[in-house]
Amino acid sequence: MNRRALLTSAVAAFVAVASPRWTAYSHEGENFSAGEPGNTKAPSRIVLITMQDSDGNMRFIPNKLDVKKGEQIKFVIRNGGVIAHEFVLATAAENLEHAKLMQKYPDMEHDDPNAIRLAPGKTGEIVWKFTKAGAFEFSCLIPGHREAGMIGHVIVK
Repeated sequence: MNRRALLTSAVAAFVAVASPRWTAYSHEGENFSAGEPGNTKAPSRIVLITMQDSDGNMRFIPNKLDVKKGEQIKFVIRNGGVIAHEFVLATAAENLEHAKLMQKYPDMEHDDPNAIRLAPGKTGEIVWKFTKAGAFEFSCLIPGHREAGMIGHVIVK
């Protein structure tokens, strides 16, 4: 292997190891605060969530959702804005903790079934089963977005 190829490989390996990933959730037994990843083959209620950033306001439409414990939701999430946004489903405390990390690492990659980042004009899906009652939220944790209003609430009864 020539020197240039070796250096390129070393840099790529370093970036892969040093690149922060959000791992605050335990994947052993899929332990998530708001429930668990859903079964894409099981029936779901479909909820369209649009992320917007027009007129200086950032928001989710809708920004409130009532769910029955045990219900499965297929979130169809569309970025209707002109900049990237994300949807992270967790408790408020977890999202606030995650937001602090995002301040340090704004390009952090997410590899969790309860989170998705979308470029402008793109659409993605999250299938989620709400197995726990309580108050949860979805928010965009890209620095400044949550503070600008990109937060929604899920009440599970």
